[in-house]
Formats: sequence, C-alpha cells, structure tokens
Amino acid sequence: MIELKSAEEIDQMGVTGQFVGELLAELRTVAAVGVNLMDLEHHARRRIEERGAESCYWDYTPSFGRGPFRNVLCLSVNDAVLHGLPHDYVLRDGDLLSIDMAVGIDGWVADSALSVIVGTPTPDDLKLIEATEVALKAGIDAAQPGNRLGDVSAAIGGIARRYGYRVNSEFGGHGIGRTMHEAPHVANDGRSGRGMKLTPGLTIAIEPWFCRSTDKIKFDEDGWTIRSADGSRSAHSEHTVAITKAGPRVLTPRPVDGTRPGNLSDQPAATS
Repeated sequence: MIELKSAEEIDQMGVTGQFVGELLAELRTVAAVGVNLMDLEHHARRRIEERGAESCYWDYTPSFGRGPFRNVLCLSVNDAVLHGLPHDYVLRDGDLLSIDMAVGIDGWVADSALSVIVGTPTPDDLKLIEATEVALKAGIDAAQPGNRLGDVSAAIGGIARRYGYRVNSEFGGHGIGRTMHEAPHVANDGRSGRGMKLTPGLTIAIEPWFCRSTDKIKFDEDGWTIRSADGSRSAHSEHTVAITKAGPRVLTPRPVDGTRPGNLSDQPAATS
C-alpha cells in the first residue's frame, strides 16, 4: 500500500532529511586516510543519539543478510557498493567509500547516500561517482507530478549508458515515509511512460549505483556486503524526494562544506 503524505507530513520528513544530509556531509569530511571505518560508525552513533533520532538500520532484518544489522551506517569500500558492514578497516589513500544512512525522527524517515574518494582521486573513480550524481539529478528532475515512475528509471538508466556503465536491476530505490522501505520499488532502469503515475504526496528514495565494468554482483560471507562480481569499483548516490504540486523536493539536501555550527568534529572519533 502506498501512503501519500500531506504537505505538513512532508515538512516533517524534511526535518529528518535535513539531519541526514548534514550528518552525511559531516561524515564526508571526517573520512580521511588513516581513519578506521569504526570511527565513522561511532561518530554517527553519537550524532544520532545527540539528536534523539533512531537508526533505521539497527536491528534491520530483511530477507538477505545474516541476522539483524547492528550498525547505523552502511560503509562500502572500493568494489563494495551496498550494505557494507562497518568493520576494523583503516582507510587508505585512493579508497572509494560509499556512505549510506537512514534515520527516523518523530516517526518520519529519510534515507540518503554519497560516495567520496579518500585522499588522492583517480579520473576513473571521479567519473564513476559523477555518473551516479548526474543520474540522481536526472532521476529527480524526472520526478514531476503527472509523470510515470518509469520516467525516473529511464532517466537514471540513460545516464548510466551515456557514461558507459551497465545497470543492475536487483537493488534500487524505494518508497519511504513512516518506515525505511515502502512501495513502490524505484528501479535504476526502465521505460519512459510506464509504471505508476507520480502523484503529489508520494515520497521516494532515488538511488543510482553503478559498478565500473559489470552489472553483476556478489555477496560477502557476512550476507550483507554487496560487491561487484568482477572486483571493479562501485559508487552510490541517493536522496529522499517528495513529489509536490510544484515539482520534486529533495528532502535530504547536504551543505556543500559539510559544516554544522558547533558540532563538526567537536569530539574525537571513537576507535572501538
């Protein structure tokens, strides 16, 4: 069942989304050569607790995975692209890190993700990340009231092909609102003019992710971490978006410089 949200409810989701966007931007600045993935995880846990928010990932138990997810971030490095488990790994120069998070505040959820190069970037990695960001923008631009869900999917897939990447259809975007995953599924490729009509009040997470040289994936033994099947690098971008009468509204905007007055790195990151 798809629940359309009122303007007031979308505003409430926007409060959650602002926090998610600010925290992701902050984590982007914290991620650096020599930082342990668990530093990022504990940094996010502190921020979520300070805000009085609740992680949507903690105790998440979908059909895949081994046991409940017991972290507040998905941290995926290099060939890992989705659902990466935070673990004892120290970031190295040139690592491609994808950070994904979803939280709820006062009963309303927002979900967002970004990819960043730690240290020295390569042109290929910059291109890969750019492709996901351009595809995300194209998907958002297509999320106009009166359009079809297939228009969003086709826009994302078209950008992937323009950049020379193939699209995996097993995981994509989704409806979102009172819970993290709601109907409808938002595929990262499709046909324009097909699918449900986009109606004001619909809220969706749009999340293109691409692997450099394959559309095939594999799971780690942990049952969570998804990697490119050929070991090529991967990137992921995501925003929570509301369909409104005036057009699509991004509910998880990120400050460009990653700052949040009085809070950025004001405590040392945890090491365990």
